[in-house]
Amino acid sequence: MRGKDVVLDGVSITYPNGFTAVQPTDLRIEAGEFFSILGPSGCGKTTILRAVSGFVEPTDGRVLIGGEDQRGIGPNARPTALIFQNLALFPLMSVWENVAFGLEARGLGRRARRERAQELLDLVALPDQGDKKPGELSGGQRQRVAIARALAVEPAVLLLDEPLSALDLKLRQHMRAELRAIQQKTGVTFIYITHDQGEALTMSDRIAVMNNGVVEQVGSGDQIYSRPRTAFAASFVGETNMLQGKVVQVSDGMAAVETDIGPMQGRNPTGLQPGDPAMLFFRPEVLRMGAGQNRLTGTLVRRDLEGAFVNLFFDVAGHSLTMHQTNTGAAMGSHVVPLNDTVDLGFDATDAVVLPESAMARTGREMAGQ
Repeated sequence: MRGKDVVLDGVSITYPNGFTAVQPTDLRIEAGEFFSILGPSGCGKTTILRAVSGFVEPTDGRVLIGGEDQRGIGPNARPTALIFQNLALFPLMSVWENVAFGLEARGLGRRARRERAQELLDLVALPDQGDKKPGELSGGQRQRVAIARALAVEPAVLLLDEPLSALDLKLRQHMRAELRAIQQKTGVTFIYITHDQGEALTMSDRIAVMNNGVVEQVGSGDQIYSRPRTAFAASFVGETNMLQGKVVQVSDGMAAVETDIGPMQGRNPTGLQPGDPAMLFFRPEVLRMGAGQNRLTGTLVRRDLEGAFVNLFFDVAGHSLTMHQTNTGAAMGSHVVPLNDTVDLGFDATDAVVLPESAMARTGREMAGQ
């Protein structure tokens, strides 16, 4: 199996009721890449997946797979396979029969189908499960059966629509590693749809952050997390602290912003100018006690222990700011800041980013559960 590249060339999708689910979009997914489309429900990410698979035709633009225009080519004739949330396994068939289901239509005899199914069950680490029924397997095992069945037809592109959403947290975390390992073994291009930031950041070579039918940013997990280009991307991907203000000075790729809690500085990747309304973002892990170019004073109002991490919540002139600390054991010591104590805080200007003001940043925080 070898993957093919997927190109969206000016693709837009408008439904008959006039609703535009996908604004004009140019996107290139490389052959053999694990590519995730990340965004909240209703942002258009599943619509893009359906356009690649052939279940939806673009209103404008083209979908190309391996350089070939897919216009007019139905789902069964495209070099793609699609895995849905509900997996859609056949409960009365054995596991191997489920895996081999798509091969009978290709003219393979029963023995050849069984051999191919066994190869794929070995690939997904289910070597001894072929004669069982899907109902006898765990959720994670059924997930692997669905992957094996999709791979049986030798797709160049495997499309996955939030396939882990029904699993519990531990199993989701385990399956992330499994999916990534399977993708690397096969070399198939994976396009993975999710609203879960952890899934996207953990598995993907690159991520597209999408909102309201628009791809706002494409990049590696590190780029999306540490170098967001829009306020929505900054607020939706990972936890963040946000302050609103106005740019008062710019210099050497940096911007000074006057906020409700005083002047702050951060990187200025979009070239904001003095007078522009802005939002300044910085991650909870870069906020520290008594250090940093940006200084502020806060009152500790809550402390949450999450095993390996301690989350401290501060009130800073009416703004709620969060600090993440690694729980090394020292965090449990006598020097821990008591609740309601006031402390000096700070973060470096290079650890903050100043972006154009956007109402979608607040929406992103709400969608991300912050």
